[in-house]
Order: sequence, then structure tokens, then C-alpha cells
Amino acid sequence: MAHILILRFSAIGDVAMTVPVIDSLARQYPNHCYTVVSQVFLSPLFAHCPANVQFVGVNLKDYGGVMGMYRLFRELRRKRFDVVADLHDVLRTKLLRLFFHVSGTKTAHIRKGRKEKRQLTARKGKRLLPLKHVTERYADVFRALGFPVAPDFRSIFGNGRGDISAITSLTGTKSGKWIGVAPFAKHRGKIYPIERTEQIVARLTAEADVFVFLFGGGEKEKAILEEWSGKYPHTLPVAGRLKLAEELSLISHLDVMFCMDSANMHLASLTATPVVSIWGATHPYAGFYGYRQSPDNAIQLNMGCRPCSVYGNKPCFRGDEACMRGITPQTVLDYIFFPDSLPQSMKEI
Repeated sequence: MAHILILRFSAIGDVAMTVPVIDSLARQYPNHCYTVVSQVFLSPLFAHCPANVQFVGVNLKDYGGVMGMYRLFRELRRKRFDVVADLHDVLRTKLLRLFFHVSGTKTAHIRKGRKEKRQLTARKGKRLLPLKHVTERYADVFRALGFPVAPDFRSIFGNGRGDISAITSLTGTKSGKWIGVAPFAKHRGKIYPIERTEQIVARLTAEADVFVFLFGGGEKEKAILEEWSGKYPHTLPVAGRLKLAEELSLISHLDVMFCMDSANMHLASLTATPVVSIWGATHPYAGFYGYRQSPDNAIQLNMGCRPCSVYGNKPCFRGDEACMRGITPQTVLDYIFFPDSLPQSMKEI
């Protein structure tokens, strides 16, 4: 029996995308043990994994610098790991990997394909080809360690949905269609104009049988969502009202999640909830599309400058953000309400 250490500290969406691989690995190799080390608040992502998966939450502020990582290494070494899978490959995990390697533990790390991503986002000589999905990059790490895995994950809730009995006082009993709207992302290049998303919310809530849940995190985001909830009926801002575990349960009951290229796309994917997503500066070809989401539900304009960024953190060199502003609210509504009736030409806008 092998004991495998798995490292991935951030970000939320990237950690969420490890779950399909780790869950599949634990089921396909049930005689081995797996310890996932990540940030404390992300533990609900792994709460439904098989019993041979253990989660260790760390507060990275407690392990600053080289000496902090060495102290974390010494704490982890007590568990006597046989191999280390680094799914992050940043300075912190490189240090941990080095310490384990020097101590005689076999290690492997993710290959991020930086060269291919530079070619994908280049302004000149762009190679617009689909790159390996990040879940496959994660799986490759375990394959390199001698554990060939074929991700066959469906949902953290198996073939069912999460238990929302504890939050029905807030959500109410489901009737009609439940739609999630997550209008924000970490970087501007991923965000559809907020005033247009508000138009979408207004149109959705005009339907008698639709209830809209608004997802977001930061204080400014919460203020916007609270304002919308005050203006439009049948809406509920989720931010600050539910813990992550409760959010996941709620998301599993949504009929569809409308969001950006963001963490909420990946949280919805963990619950097998269909996602309609908007893509501007970024592109599904970079390998960060929602796990097992239909490619037909990615709304994006066919522009020669796209994608201009892997993460959406670069300013639009055109200065007009046409890749986002060229998508109309009505197009988004058509994707949400009539996905099966959309002509192929619209699905390739």
C-alpha cells in the first residue's frame, strides 16, 4: 500500500479541477491512501471523496518563506509518504518537492505547457489549437508516478444531488427553474459588462417560474448583488449567506449556472450542473473549460485577437473589449432558455 501526498494550494477553480482526478484515482486504486494538502477553506471540495482520501488544511500565512515551507515539510514527513504529486508547481510546492526529493521520496509535478499557451495567446503567429485540459495534466502527474488513471468522475454527490434541507429556510422549496448567475471573475478580461448582466437578471426574473441565485464573493460584489436583489423579484444573493459546502449543495440543484470563466464554472462542474459561460480575453482552448461541460455552451466571439490572455489579466490592446461587448444579453438569454434550438452559426459566434 502506497501513501501519496498531493499538493495544490490555489486558486479555488484550479483546486476544484483536481477533484475529478483525485476522486477517480482513489476509486481505481482503493488499496492506496491519498493526502491532499491545500488551504483550509477548500476542505468541502473533498468532503465526498472516497474514505481513502484525507484532506489536510493549512494556513499559508503560518508557513511563510523558505523556513516556513521547511517546517511544513517536517510536519508532513511524519506521515511517511511514499510519493509526492505536485499539482501546482509554484515556489512553495517546488520547495516542498525539493525537501522530499532530498529525503529520498519520489516526486512528480505538473507540466503546464507554458510554451503552447504563449503561442495560443500571441498577437502574431497565433496557434489557435486546443491544448491539453488541466485535468489531464493533473492525471499525467500520477501516471508519471506509476498510477495510470482515467478520470471517470461525475459529481461530488455521485448520481444524486446535495442535501439542501439545512438551507431551505433561506432558499425555499424548489419550484420552477432555478438559475445561478455568477457575474464576476478575478480579472477584468473575463468579466461581461456588469450593466449587461443586470439586464439578463432583469429578464430572467420577469419569468414567473424562474428564481435566480446570485453568486459572488468580495464586498463590492456583494453590494452589487444586494442592489440587484432589491430591484428584481425572485432573486437571492448567496454571498455571505452560505458556507462553501452549502453553496455546493445549492449549485447541484440549479437547472443552469450562467457565469464567466471563473471558479463558479468549476464548482458547478463538480456537481454535474450545466454551465453557460462567457469567454472574452480567455478561451476554452487554454485547457481550463469546465470539466465535462458541453463545448456548445461556451459563448464567445470568433475574433483574430482572441485569446489574448490565459488568465484574463492583460489589458485589452484594442482598448474596446469588443470580445465581450459584442455579445448581446439576448444571445445569453437564448443560450439559457433555448440551447437546443440555437443554429450552429450562433454557437460559433
